[in-house]
Amino acid sequence: MISVTIVVYRPNLDELSSTLKSLAVALRQSSAPFAVSLVDNSPEPGDLATWLCQTVPDLAVAVRSGQGNIGFGRANNLALPEVGSYHLVLNPDVEMAPDALAKALGFMEAHPDCGLLTPLVHGRDGKRQFLCKRFPAALDLALRGFAPRRIQQLFRKRLDRYQMAEMPEDQVFWDPPIVSGCFMLFRGEVFKALNGFDPDYFLYFEDFDLSLRTAQISRIAFVPEVRIIHGGGYASRKGAWHVWQFLLSAVTFYRKFGFKLV
Repeated sequence: MISVTIVVYRPNLDELSSTLKSLAVALRQSSAPFAVSLVDNSPEPGDLATWLCQTVPDLAVAVRSGQGNIGFGRANNLALPEVGSYHLVLNPDVEMAPDALAKALGFMEAHPDCGLLTPLVHGRDGKRQFLCKRFPAALDLALRGFAPRRIQQLFRKRLDRYQMAEMPEDQVFWDPPIVSGCFMLFRGEVFKALNGFDPDYFLYFEDFDLSLRTAQISRIAFVPEVRIIHGGGYASRKGAWHVWQFLLSAVTFYRKFGFKLV
């Protein structure tokens, strides 16, 4: 069985609808039994259950709500007791190719040493998003997240190295240090052994942390035949609250794994 968890906060329903419809198609093509959980962290959750029945009537989704905004990692961890043989952490701004899950599960069946799979990611503009990363220096985070584009161009070589831009689109790449939380397909036993996300992070860096911990007990694979489209966005473009959360989580991350300035 594959379990899927999607965490939302005051969701954009058009965006979420696209995510769920693509998930329904991908689950059908995979032929795997599944359990989908939608965790609503909104302070005043609406009637998502009724909306789901109207929007994706062919996809059974269990809604968890009423816990308030407990953060991304804690919300995902609510599904720990129901984690299946495979477990997918999925963002509500992701659209999967119809064969994404079939190919992902096929790869993991063929490679039992793979505990975490990450896909090839493009944005809605068609451009590739480089979401695998090396261990971040503080300078890398500042440049990528907050520097104007003209400054980023001056440091293009450095940023390309940080976001592993050398990784080809047509080859499996083993053991990228850090992968994105927008789509993380785990072997269920690995996710449970790690006890899911570290709840010390409220938002941001929880996927960095989980990637590094995964690598201590299993292997990570970038599998480009698994394709997704990701909305996403940088913290600096979302306002002061998101910038503050980013900084708080960066401090937590560096305290745990060691600080690197440049």
